[in-house]
Amino acid sequence: MNVLFLEQYSDLGGAQQCLLDLIPAVQAAGWNVTCAVPGSGRLVEKLRHLGVTVHSLPVIPLAAGPKPPRDFVRFAFGLPPLARRISHLAHHTGAHLLYVNGPRLLPAAAWVARRTGCPLLFHCHNHLPQRSAAVLAGRSLQFANARVIACCQHVARPLWPYVDPGRLRVIYNGVTASDETRAPSSTAPCIAVIGRVSPEKGQLEFVRAVRLVTRTHPTARFLVCGAPLFGDPAASRYFDQVRNAAEGLPVEFSGWLENINPVLAGLDLLVVPSLREPGAPRIVLEAYASRVPVVAFVSGGIPEILHDGETGFLVEPPTPDALAVKLTHLLDAPEQLHNIAATAHAVWKEQFTVERYQREVLEVIGLTQTRSAAGRPI
Repeated sequence: MNVLFLEQYSDLGGAQQCLLDLIPAVQAAGWNVTCAVPGSGRLVEKLRHLGVTVHSLPVIPLAAGPKPPRDFVRFAFGLPPLARRISHLAHHTGAHLLYVNGPRLLPAAAWVARRTGCPLLFHCHNHLPQRSAAVLAGRSLQFANARVIACCQHVARPLWPYVDPGRLRVIYNGVTASDETRAPSSTAPCIAVIGRVSPEKGQLEFVRAVRLVTRTHPTARFLVCGAPLFGDPAASRYFDQVRNAAEGLPVEFSGWLENINPVLAGLDLLVVPSLREPGAPRIVLEAYASRVPVVAFVSGGIPEILHDGETGFLVEPPTPDALAVKLTHLLDAPEQLHNIAATAHAVWKEQFTVERYQREVLEVIGLTQTRSAAGRPI
């Protein structure tokens, strides 16, 4: 079977890492892999390192997050050339499956799938908050009679009205264990937030909580690991706001790091202060695999993968004050942190390994093979 993967970004983020995790398993199954992405970011280099042929897609510049009206106009004008390019690539590669890894490419890919009879599989990594975006994605899925993988129930919910239950499957992400040796400090505990810097990720709430925590734990160290991604001007302005709020505090800004395993190895606590988490963040699972206890706001799909008092700690309401109270308490309870981290690690081994993730996604891909063999490939 020939699989054409369609990815909406060429920079690296959680959805792109999921794609990189999956492709070796697809290749091991004996299926041919081709990818198409806009731009020439780090994802292209990594795909080629895996032996994948990468083709270019037209770039439709859109704002991150909620879209202003002008973006919908820009998107509409960009659809025809995008659909023509996908159609050409599908024919050129002899695709038996279009695997769409992001919603921006879904309408164009759905048109190609409907016109050619090529099955379409949409992997949805983020909740679609705008009704217009959810309707467009849902109608596209109906038009192509597509199958859907969602990374959590929260992400799947807006698509329920449009997809037959038998064609939508929730598959939680999986991650690998780090080979880094754990080395947290007993005298100067380190607490970090790791991930894309943007208002919904809550770095500002984290920094404001730090100011309160340092009053009782002056030796504690704090880290903001990440940077604004995908050239988002609003996120860049937010990043400046976070840095200004951290002035005079023991907060280090590491910037974006491709390998976060050394960072996790030195942490006593990971904070996930997402205010509008669009999915079920991989970083929570990566912390489980690295035996790092997690403190998170109740947001998005986080409560689906983190159970309060069992595999981590949930904080409500999502405010700096509430976060500071929780962090202060946990810094005084190292044995509780150790026990939670051990339980979370055991849950990772049972439920969230990359091998389990690969196996379940391959099962869904395999369902399309029957349809292709029935005479509907391009």
